[in-house]
Amino acid sequence: MKVNKNMEDSVLLSLYKNGNEEAFAELLRRHKSKVYTTIYMIVKDKYVAEDLFQETWIKTVNKINAGAYNEEGKFLPWIARIAHNMAIDHVRKAKRYPTIVLEDGMNVFNSLSFSEDSIESVKIKDENQTLIRDLIQGLPDVQREVLIMRHYSDMSFQEIAEATGVSINTALGRMRYALLNLRKKLATQSYAYDHKLYQK
Repeated sequence: MKVNKNMEDSVLLSLYKNGNEEAFAELLRRHKSKVYTTIYMIVKDKYVAEDLFQETWIKTVNKINAGAYNEEGKFLPWIARIAHNMAIDHVRKAKRYPTIVLEDGMNVFNSLSFSEDSIESVKIKDENQTLIRDLIQGLPDVQREVLIMRHYSDMSFQEIAEATGVSINTALGRMRYALLNLRKKLATQSYAYDHKLYQK
Protein backbone atom coordinates (compact mmCIF):
# COMPACT_ATOMS: atom_id res chain seq x y z
CA MET A 1 0.00 0.00 0.00
CA LYS A 2 1.30 3.42 -0.95
CA VAL A 3 1.76 5.82 1.96
CA ASN A 4 0.03 9.17 1.84
CA LYS A 5 -0.29 12.16 4.17
CA ASN A 6 -3.99 11.55 4.85
CA MET A 7 -3.48 8.17 6.49
CA GLU A 8 -4.29 7.79 10.17
CA ASP A 9 -1.37 7.09 12.52
CA SER A 10 -2.81 3.67 13.27
CA VAL A 11 -2.71 2.76 9.58
CA LEU A 12 0.87 3.98 9.26
CA LEU A 13 1.89 1.97 12.33
CA SER A 14 0.28 -1.14 10.90
CA LEU A 15 2.12 -0.65 7.61
CA TYR A 16 5.40 -0.08 9.44
CA LYS A 17 4.98 -3.26 11.45
CA ASN A 18 4.60 -5.07 8.14
CA GLY A 19 7.91 -3.74 6.91
CA ASN A 20 6.95 -0.45 5.27
CA GLU A 21 9.75 1.95 6.25
CA GLU A 22 8.07 4.79 4.34
CA ALA A 23 5.18 4.62 6.80
CA PHE A 24 7.51 5.27 9.70
CA ALA A 25 9.17 8.12 7.80
CA GLU A 26 5.73 9.72 7.49
CA LEU A 27 5.11 9.32 11.22
CA LEU A 28 8.46 10.98 11.90
CA ARG A 29 7.72 13.83 9.49
CA ARG A 30 4.26 14.30 10.98
CA HIS A 31 5.26 14.42 14.64
CA LYS A 32 8.93 15.43 14.77
CA SER A 33 8.20 19.10 15.54
CA LYS A 34 5.96 18.39 18.53
CA VAL A 35 8.28 15.68 19.88
CA TYR A 36 11.32 17.97 19.62
CA THR A 37 9.43 20.86 21.26
CA THR A 38 8.35 18.59 24.12
CA ILE A 39 11.99 17.79 24.82
CA TYR A 40 13.39 21.28 24.24
CA MET A 41 10.92 22.94 26.61
CA ILE A 42 12.27 20.74 29.39
CA VAL A 43 16.03 20.62 28.74
CA LYS A 44 16.32 24.12 27.18
CA ASP A 45 19.46 23.13 25.28
CA LYS A 46 19.44 22.71 21.51
CA TYR A 47 22.18 20.07 21.35
CA VAL A 48 20.84 18.04 24.26
CA ALA A 49 17.34 18.25 22.76
CA GLU A 50 18.63 16.96 19.43
CA ASP A 51 20.35 14.01 21.10
CA LEU A 52 17.27 13.16 23.15
CA PHE A 53 15.08 13.56 20.06
CA GLN A 54 17.10 10.87 18.27
CA GLU A 55 17.07 8.63 21.34
CA THR A 56 13.30 9.05 21.68
CA TRP A 57 12.71 7.74 18.16
CA ILE A 58 15.15 4.85 18.73
CA LYS A 59 13.27 3.93 21.88
CA THR A 60 9.95 4.29 20.04
CA VAL A 61 11.09 1.92 17.29
CA ASN A 62 12.25 -0.60 19.87
CA LYS A 63 8.95 -0.45 21.72
CA ILE A 64 6.90 -0.82 18.54
CA ASN A 65 9.00 -3.74 17.36
CA ALA A 66 8.67 -5.35 20.80
CA GLY A 67 4.88 -5.05 20.62
CA ALA A 68 4.75 -2.55 23.48
CA TYR A 69 2.55 -0.03 21.69
CA ASN A 70 -1.15 -0.21 22.53
CA GLU A 71 -2.99 0.62 19.33
CA GLU A 72 -6.08 1.69 21.29
CA GLY A 73 -4.17 4.77 22.35
CA LYS A 74 -3.07 7.73 20.26
CA PHE A 75 0.42 7.64 18.82
CA LEU A 76 1.36 11.29 19.42
CA PRO A 77 0.49 11.33 23.14
CA TRP A 78 2.31 8.02 23.49
CA ILE A 79 5.57 9.15 21.88
CA ALA A 80 5.28 12.57 23.56
CA ARG A 81 5.18 10.75 26.90
CA ILE A 82 8.33 8.83 25.98
CA ALA A 83 10.03 12.09 24.98
CA HIS A 84 8.87 13.81 28.16
CA ASN A 85 10.12 11.00 30.38
CA MET A 86 13.51 10.92 28.66
CA ALA A 87 13.87 14.68 29.00
CA ILE A 88 12.90 14.59 32.68
CA ASP A 89 15.35 11.75 33.30
CA HIS A 90 18.09 13.78 31.63
CA VAL A 91 17.36 16.83 33.77
CA ARG A 92 17.40 14.73 36.93
CA LYS A 93 20.74 13.20 35.99
CA ALA A 94 22.15 16.60 35.05
CA LYS A 95 21.62 17.68 38.64
CA ARG A 96 24.21 15.19 39.72
CA TYR A 97 27.34 13.89 38.07
CA PRO A 98 27.11 11.55 35.09
CA THR A 99 27.28 7.96 36.30
CA ILE A 100 29.93 6.95 33.80
CA VAL A 101 31.78 3.98 35.25
CA LEU A 102 35.22 3.08 33.96
CA GLU A 103 36.14 -0.56 33.50
CA ASP A 104 37.92 -0.67 36.87
CA GLY A 105 34.63 0.19 38.56
CA MET A 106 35.47 3.80 39.35
CA ASN A 107 32.98 6.56 38.60
CA VAL A 108 34.37 9.49 36.62
CA PHE A 109 33.35 11.79 39.48
CA ASN A 110 33.72 9.17 42.17
CA SER A 111 35.48 11.30 44.77
CA LEU A 112 33.93 14.69 44.13
CA SER A 113 31.61 16.28 46.67
CA PHE A 114 30.45 19.86 46.49
CA SER A 115 28.43 22.01 48.85
CA GLU A 116 25.40 23.62 47.23
CA ASP A 117 26.20 27.16 48.36
CA SER A 118 29.81 27.35 47.18
CA ILE A 119 30.27 29.48 44.06
CA GLU A 120 33.65 27.90 43.43
CA SER A 121 32.28 24.37 43.76
CA VAL A 122 29.46 25.17 41.34
CA LYS A 123 32.01 26.52 38.87
CA ILE A 124 34.14 23.37 39.16
CA LYS A 125 31.07 21.19 38.78
CA ASP A 126 30.01 23.02 35.62
CA GLU A 127 33.54 22.85 34.20
CA ASN A 128 33.76 19.14 34.83
CA GLN A 129 30.35 18.42 33.31
CA THR A 130 31.30 20.46 30.26
CA LEU A 131 34.61 18.61 30.05
CA ILE A 132 32.95 15.19 30.16
CA ARG A 133 30.35 16.23 27.59
CA ASP A 134 33.08 17.54 25.27
CA LEU A 135 35.20 14.41 25.70
CA ILE A 136 32.21 12.20 24.94
CA GLN A 137 31.46 14.23 21.81
CA GLY A 138 35.05 13.58 20.72
CA LEU A 139 34.65 9.80 20.81
CA PRO A 140 34.18 7.84 17.56
CA ASP A 141 30.52 7.83 16.53
CA VAL A 142 29.79 4.19 17.34
CA GLN A 143 31.43 4.46 20.77
CA ARG A 144 29.67 7.71 21.64
CA GLU A 145 26.35 6.24 20.56
CA VAL A 146 26.67 3.20 22.81
CA LEU A 147 27.91 5.22 25.78
CA ILE A 148 25.03 7.72 25.53
CA MET A 149 22.45 4.96 25.13
CA ARG A 150 23.84 3.08 28.12
CA HIS A 151 24.58 5.86 30.61
CA TYR A 152 22.13 8.58 29.65
CA SER A 153 19.17 6.56 28.34
CA ASP A 154 19.56 3.58 30.70
CA MET A 155 19.23 1.16 27.80
CA SER A 156 20.32 -2.43 28.30
CA PHE A 157 23.01 -3.87 26.04
CA GLN A 158 20.30 -6.00 24.45
CA GLU A 159 18.34 -2.84 23.62
CA ILE A 160 21.49 -1.11 22.37
CA ALA A 161 22.35 -4.08 20.17
CA GLU A 162 18.86 -4.10 18.67
CA ALA A 163 18.78 -0.33 18.20
CA THR A 164 22.15 -0.25 16.44
CA GLY A 165 21.79 -3.50 14.51
CA VAL A 166 24.82 -5.25 16.01
CA SER A 167 25.41 -8.21 18.32
CA ILE A 168 25.50 -7.78 22.10
CA ASN A 169 29.22 -8.63 22.05
CA THR A 170 29.85 -5.84 19.56
CA ALA A 171 27.88 -3.39 21.70
CA LEU A 172 29.86 -4.45 24.77
CA GLY A 173 33.11 -4.07 22.84
CA ARG A 174 32.20 -0.59 21.72
CA MET A 175 31.39 0.38 25.30
CA ARG A 176 34.73 -0.97 26.51
CA TYR A 177 36.65 1.00 23.89
CA ALA A 178 34.59 4.09 24.66
CA LEU A 179 35.56 3.86 28.33
CA LEU A 180 39.21 3.19 27.48
CA ASN A 181 39.28 6.24 25.22
CA LEU A 182 37.50 8.32 27.85
CA ARG A 183 40.09 7.24 30.43
CA LYS A 184 42.92 8.30 28.12
CA LYS A 185 41.28 11.65 27.46
CA LEU A 186 40.72 12.24 31.18
CA ALA A 187 44.36 11.48 31.89
CA THR A 188 45.39 14.48 29.77
CA GLN A 189 43.17 16.92 31.63
CA SER A 190 43.97 19.01 34.70
CA TYR A 191 40.63 19.37 36.43
CA ALA A 192 39.43 18.74 39.96
CA TYR A 193 39.70 14.97 40.03
CA ASP A 194 42.64 12.78 40.92
CA HIS A 195 44.07 11.24 37.74
CA LYS A 196 45.47 8.33 39.75
CA LEU A 197 41.93 7.10 40.26
CA TYR A 198 41.68 6.30 36.57
CA GLN A 199 45.02 4.62 35.99
CA LYS A 200 45.55 0.86 35.89
